[in-house]
Amino acid sequence: MALPIPLVDPVTSAVLSFKSTDMRCALLLKVSYVTHSCLAKLGCQTQNRYDGCMVNGTNDRPRLTPKGERVRARIVEEAAALIHERGVAGTTLEDVKVAAEVSGSQLYHYFPDKNELLQAVIGYQADTVVTNQRQALLGSAMGLETWRDMVVTGVTRAQTGGCPLGSLVGQLAESDPEARALIAAGLERWATAISEGLRLLHADGKLAPGIDPDDLATTVLATLQGALLLAQVQRSTRPFETAIDTLLALAIKT
Repeated sequence: MALPIPLVDPVTSAVLSFKSTDMRCALLLKVSYVTHSCLAKLGCQTQNRYDGCMVNGTNDRPRLTPKGERVRARIVEEAAALIHERGVAGTTLEDVKVAAEVSGSQLYHYFPDKNELLQAVIGYQADTVVTNQRQALLGSAMGLETWRDMVVTGVTRAQTGGCPLGSLVGQLAESDPEARALIAAGLERWATAISEGLRLLHADGKLAPGIDPDDLATTVLATLQGALLLAQVQRSTRPFETAIDTLLALAIKT
């Protein structure tokens, strides 16, 4: 009698597939860490260079050399671009390896736990949106206009992938608690960066009466996410521009 085939949620299955492949390299790397740790406990001084890293007997993980940092950053950047374009389910580790122009052993060297690559991508996307937000200098009339143009330009490029950070919510939040927490932290950092500029506008008397800058920052971020979703589905920036312009008209004194 044939056993029933268990049903697996397709998103969970895709994430697990992305995380699992070629465990031999990861195992060899972990054995290397254990070897160095054991030698250190025996009083041996170990320091070897391999594949862009400096391994010290006093550390559980290798300290990256400048070259190693650049290679790791390239892997994360290429993985982020692929996941934004194709989604987690449509991106394989082989895709990342080819795009970053690294070998399989290099990929696992920097990310022995496959989950670490996804976490690094989330951190990268959060850092990018927060940096862009702060560069807009939202706390002045000119800065507000610059910010508005910046986000509209951004949504023009993001119509096929949605928000680089927010689009990860639907893919990972229900299947990966650690990823959900990291995304939530990234969105909170984004709201804080928006709030910093709005507080300056509030201090300068540029916000409408009764509006709290922190509450407005949350509203702005929620509007951005919802408007990005509409722009992605409709393949048009019009709903995004309408939502942002309407919100600013209601909240900002002219």
